[in-house]
Amino acid sequence: MAFNGTWKVDRNDNYDKFMEQMGVNVMKRKLAEHDNLKITIEQTGDKFHIKESSTFRTKDIDFTLGVAFDYSLADGTEVSGTWVMEGDVLKGIFTRKDNSKVLTTTRALVGGELVQSYNYEGVDAKRIFKKQ
Repeated sequence: MAFNGTWKVDRNDNYDKFMEQMGVNVMKRKLAEHDNLKITIEQTGDKFHIKESSTFRTKDIDFTLGVAFDYSLADGTEVSGTWVMEGDVLKGIFTRKDNSKVLTTTRALVGGELVQSYNYEGVDAKRIFKKQ
């Protein structure tokens, strides 16, 4: 439950290159870099409620650790997958519905910040959030 709270994006590392690898067009990539994303995480046992709010959309996501679910990324890409806990790291493995390629995402607390890491087709990126 260490993830509980509201987190606002502070900075990105290689995020544009990651989105390019995902097939996001240049206009959407430029907008996404300045989306002011805020994530509110509420964990109760193995159940999570996450609210994502940005300049472009607000979305509520509910999932249970280890249980597969469907999700639509901000650019409209449809994925299916699961989140699991590996030690203190929340790890998501998602398969794209359009091409069956795998997107891996992790969330970890590092130095009081929430670090969300992504890997897709050999490209790594990070978004770092500060607690509000």
